This record gives sequence, structure tokens and C-alpha cells, in this order.
Amino acid sequence: MGSRGTRTLILGGVRSGKSGHGESLLLDCPSVRYLATGPTTSSDADWVARLTAHRARRDDRYTTVETIDVAAALRSDQTPTLLDDLGNWLAAHLDAVGGWGDAPVDLTSVRSEICSAIEDFTAELVIISPEVGLSVVPPTPAGRRFQDELGALNEAVAAVCDRVVLTVAGRVLDLPAAPPTPTPTATTSTPTATAPAPTATVLPSTATDTAPTAPEKPAAAASPAPTTGEPVDPTDAENFPPVEPPDITTAAAARARHLDLTKPPGSLGRLEDLGVWLASCQGACPPRQLTEPRVVVFAGDHGVAQSGVSAFPPEVTAQMVANIASGGAAVNVLARRAGATVQVVDMSVDADTAPEVSRYKVRRSSGDLRITDALTIAEARAALAAGRAIADDLVDAGADLLIGGEMGIGNTTPATVLIGTLTRREPVEIVGRGTGIDDAGWIRKTAAIRDGMRRARRHVHDPLSLLAAVAGADLTALAGFLAQAAVRRTPVILDGMVVTAAAMVANELAPGAARWWVAGHRSVEPAHSVALEHLDLEPILDLSMRLGEGSGALTALPIVASSVDILRSMATFAEAGVSDKDEPAAALAADRS
Repeated sequence: MGSRGTRTLILGGVRSGKSGHGESLLLDCPSVRYLATGPTTSSDADWVARLTAHRARRDDRYTTVETIDVAAALRSDQTPTLLDDLGNWLAAHLDAVGGWGDAPVDLTSVRSEICSAIEDFTAELVIISPEVGLSVVPPTPAGRRFQDELGALNEAVAAVCDRVVLTVAGRVLDLPAAPPTPTPTATTSTPTATAPAPTATVLPSTATDTAPTAPEKPAAAASPAPTTGEPVDPTDAENFPPVEPPDITTAAAARARHLDLTKPPGSLGRLEDLGVWLASCQGACPPRQLTEPRVVVFAGDHGVAQSGVSAFPPEVTAQMVANIASGGAAVNVLARRAGATVQVVDMSVDADTAPEVSRYKVRRSSGDLRITDALTIAEARAALAAGRAIADDLVDAGADLLIGGEMGIGNTTPATVLIGTLTRREPVEIVGRGTGIDDAGWIRKTAAIRDGMRRARRHVHDPLSLLAAVAGADLTALAGFLAQAAVRRTPVILDGMVVTAAAMVANELAPGAARWWVAGHRSVEPAHSVALEHLDLEPILDLSMRLGEGSGALTALPIVASSVDILRSMATFAEAGVSDKDEPAAALAADRS
């Protein structure tokens, strides 16, 4: 995609919040052009009042342009643009051709023209349009004409946009991409836990391969997970089937292909290793480009936070969950750039959250790990089952890479307890500053971790009881999610310290799961380096990050995508007509013979 902006279509009914959400997507733009397709002056007092309210909400970054020649306006100026809205644009064109009666009209050319201009637009572009199915349309010839034409227009515009969202009552729902037309291939199905290990599939590749460097359907706001609607059965949730390793035959084929590409062997360093890893996970060489990366942020509060181990109060958890759900958090921004979708799940937030967020909720907050179990065994099983079900739902819906994130004030404390217990380190070796605590807070946190580790040691050989004792529902669900991803043969980019702590337990629950993971980055939290060493994972990035949410993994995702492009798109010596380093020696040997 390069420097190209995102083209977003926002659909919604009257007063659904679609215009306000559109404006929120352009907050980072220093200047915005507002393309108004309806009249800015009118004798209709109600219409004028609505326009005044809209203007008051927009700041001085906005320049208003009133026009129905939207295609020309888009082609003439590449300033970030808010187009509001297509309903007025359509009505104006129906007026122009007298199209409100029974006589047939053909708006194909103007529809194609605006779609072409949208497709060619290179800056950030947000388009507002009514979803006609959510409005009351009069059962008249004019109403039916408007309904049919607007439906066709929305469908055509959606096809040339990077992202389509639906707003209902101020809530934002990311709509999935249109399913691709299926084509016969030896590697189209997603392997399940019982499927045999894939064999190496070597696909043809040329120097003109145009596989994108990042998926083409970015997402900002969180979207609900696809679900079957069936209740999650927690029975024996801690029992995972054997994890099959990534395919070693494919890995060998990918390494051999790297030796045949126009570069010195090993000259791309870790980028080569990442491509080999992903090829072995997919069982295909060269690997397929990632098109459906999914992020799940597991949220929960922790009783230990009440003891002052965090710089932020526990109420922030629920506030940040709402922020992620509406698309305003760092994870949403980074996901949009990387082409991933985001979903937030309330596992144990100490507040009421929206139904689409709290479907798997186990309880409100967790017990204080210093003095009591964080969860009961039954609650731990329920959280594990939830994490497994979420992974299954995403893989079944076509996800080709998963990222686990977390949000919860105080969650670095249980994560550090898990890491310290499993690696047998002393608390003072591994306690970090978390959200930025001062010295007094660090002392309180160290004491809490010491007390938690004292309680956790008796459970070190029982992953389920260890999670129940000190983890909380969010970390427990993360462990189930990561382990099940490995069972389903789906690669994962791990995030920071909290996620890696859950991964350590996941690897205990499902031995061998770590072979399906790479570490996105190294956090500044000292416990994170200890956990990475325990799992024998080398981080891709080291940027002094400590936010969580999945931010570090998302920052690494474009690098993983680039490793795929190298194997898919780079020319071989033979294709490029470049001499291999071994060719002169071979030629000399031939001459001497």
C-alpha cells in the first residue's frame, strides 16, 4: 500500500453516529476537506439546524466544499477528505435526470465514475452513506427507486474501499471483506487438530509477483468475533490434543529457495528465518501472503491492583475496553496500518460492558493473588474454554495469523508471578515499572509478587491450578487461545510480557505450542526477557515498548509480511540472469577438464 491512505465507507441509519465516527477517523490529519453533497443553505429550518450542529463539531482544520461532482473533486485534490453523504449525492443525480418516476433510468456511468475516483484517491478518505435497509423508505415509485439505486451504489463503493463499517446507535461494527472467489489449490483448507501434517508445496514464483506487502483490508475499530452461538463447554478444557510441529520438509524447501534468490546466502538475516518459519507453518513454499491477521485483546481486572501496584486506578480497564471497541486505542491504529482486525473480549472487567464484548465473561475482577486464589478451578476451566473457542472461531472464519493482546490495570503483577514461578527467579530480579510506578509503588509491587509466588509454588507442576491460583480470567483465556492456535496449526506473533507469561503456561498445557509462535518484540519489563529465554524465542524488535494491547506484535507484523514477499517476489539467479557465486568456479573446472 505504500503511503496510500485508507478508504473507509461508513454505513448507518439516521442519527446512527456515522458522521461523528467518520470525523474521529481523521483526527490525526492536519487538514481535512469536507465534501458536502447537500445544500449548505436552505429554507428548511430543521436542515439548517442539523448542518449547524455538524459544523460546530468540526474544528478549524476543515475546509468545506459543496458539490455534487464528487468524482471531479476527488481527482482535483488529494487532501484527506470526508465525503458526507452519498444519499444526497444520489438524490441530486436522480433530480438531474428526472429519475423519480416509473420510467427507467441508468446511473451506471456516474456510479462507475465516482467509484473510479475513489479507487484512485491516495489520501485518507472517509465516505458516509445511509444504509437504506435501516431507514423508513416510503412505498412509492420514488422511494423504491432511491432504495434500489442506493443499494447498488453502496455495494459498488464498498468494492473499491479498504474498509467498510456499520454504525448502529453509536456502536461501530467492522464488516468482513467479501469472500474471495474460490480457486482450486492444494493448500486451500485450514488444517484441524486431527488433520495430518502438511507436506511441502512449492509454488511457482517470478520476479513480477505482485503479492501485497500488507493485507488490503485494514480495520480500526474492534469487531465481534464470529461465533457459532453454541455455549462453550468447559469440561476438560485443560486437556489439549498433541501439537503437531510445523512442517520440516517445507522449512527445508524454503531454506533452499533462499539460497537460489539473488542475494548472498543469509544476507537478510532474521528476515529469512521468519519466511522459513511461516512457510513451515503453512506447509507451502513460497508461503502465501497473510490476508486475514486477527488480534484479540483479552481484558480483565485484578484484585491485586487495589494494593497500589499500578500507576493507574482499576477503573481505567473498563474505559480502555470501550476505547478499543470504538477504535481509539494504539492497538487499533497499529492494526489499521498492518491490515489486521481487532476484537476486544471482557473476561473479568470489574464493570458492565457491552454484550458483544462480554459474551465470554467469567466474573468481575479476580481475587487478590497475595492472599487468595484469583479464580476457582471451575472459573479457570471456563476461561480456558473461552480462549480455545475464540481461537477456533477465528481459524474457522479464515484467520491465517493470530495475535493475542491484553488490557487490564495491574496485569503485569500476575504475569510476573507466573514468570517468576515457572523460571524460579527471585521477585527483585524480574519486577518492572509496569505503567510507570514510582519507587514506593515498585516496593509494593515487589511485595505483592513475592506473596503471590509463595502461594503459586505449590502449583508449579499443575498448569490449571497455577492459573486459578494467580493468573485471573484474562491471562487464563490468553493461555487457552495461544495453545489452541498451535493445535489448529495457526501461526502466532506474541506480544509483550503479559502475553508471553500466558504463553509459558500455554506451552505447559500443550507441549510444543511454542514452535508455532514468534516473539514480536522485547518489552522493557525485565521479566519479559526471562520469559523469552525460557521459551527460546528471539524477539523481532526491541523498541523499548511496554504498552501491551498487542501493540508490539502488530508493529512486527509488517516485517513478517515482508519475509513472505522476499520468498514470493524476489527473483532467482536464473530468472534474473545473474551469475551465482558458484558459477565462475564451476565454469573454470569445466574448462580445465
